[in-house]
Amino acid sequence: MASPTIPAGRTPLQLTAKDFKSDQEVRWCPGCGDYAILAAVQGFMPELGIARENIVFVSGIGCSSRFPYYMNTYGMHSIHGRAPAIATGLSSSRPDLSVWVVTGDGDALSIGGNHLIHALRRNVNLKILLFNNRIYGLTKGQYSPTSELGKITKSTPAGSADSPFNPLSLALGAEATFVARTIDSDRKHLQSVLRAAAEHKGSAFVEIYQNCNIFNDGAFELIKDPETRDDHLIRLEQGQPITFGSQGQFSVVHPAGGFGLQVRETAGLGDERPVVHDATVAEPAYAFALSRLSGSDLNTTPIGVFRAVERPSYDELLAKQLTDATAGSTGTPEQMLTDLLHSGDTWAIL
Repeated sequence: MASPTIPAGRTPLQLTAKDFKSDQEVRWCPGCGDYAILAAVQGFMPELGIARENIVFVSGIGCSSRFPYYMNTYGMHSIHGRAPAIATGLSSSRPDLSVWVVTGDGDALSIGGNHLIHALRRNVNLKILLFNNRIYGLTKGQYSPTSELGKITKSTPAGSADSPFNPLSLALGAEATFVARTIDSDRKHLQSVLRAAAEHKGSAFVEIYQNCNIFNDGAFELIKDPETRDDHLIRLEQGQPITFGSQGQFSVVHPAGGFGLQVRETAGLGDERPVVHDATVAEPAYAFALSRLSGSDLNTTPIGVFRAVERPSYDELLAKQLTDATAGSTGTPEQMLTDLLHSGDTWAIL
């Protein structure tokens, strides 16, 4: 893919997955889904053709947020929920960098909720990977903003009374220009989604279903187990009818005279036809309807790219403002700042 860090006509750097492995011991619980995601990201990074010093990983707090330690790039393990804010400043001031945010369902959707939605609505040039295991893992198994209604945990012994967030619906409501979902254990699909996110200009939001085998083991088994996954997992492919099932026995359709999308048995469609997937639809309503197919029971769960549209990024708009503000000026930056501070209404304290 094209990159602002590679001058025109120059061959991209030839790197390997090994180049992106740091010298730090990877410290997650044995069997954690984070290992699979880390391996997939390290294996994918060489495709960017970008020097490691031009790639930055920023994280908040949580199990997933140890990620920057294990990437041989620049990185920052920041504070709880604030990774999108820190990454926004970095991306805006250094447009030559490839900036990635790694966060979890607790970090991003609880204390970090506002930072996440504002980064998405601004369309900052960030790639945000949200590891969703539906539990607080680092603090030992309390319910999270994505835990199912009625979920029994250490902090909800009688069952959670909170309705869970649907992360994709939340991102689409914030007008995110790229929204996708994938699974930790499906490396091929995970890397294909990462590839699409990296190529997107602006905010790219990727939810990754990630198993916490200590505090919420098997949360996504229905769509992982080879015996059941084909009948519940909906793979979205651009330009292809949305059908699924081991025999293609289910289809996603627009209900006649209704709103949103519904799942029907393919054999009983009659005059109805399966929806042909198009992630480039300008209005987010279609992608939002797709996101609503996936309930907490995972019975019908789409994965893939839900939305991929273009609009100016926050970074571009800021750069244009700076260019316009300095157009025609012959002074130094210091003199321009002095002139700005002394413009308009000023006063002196004697």
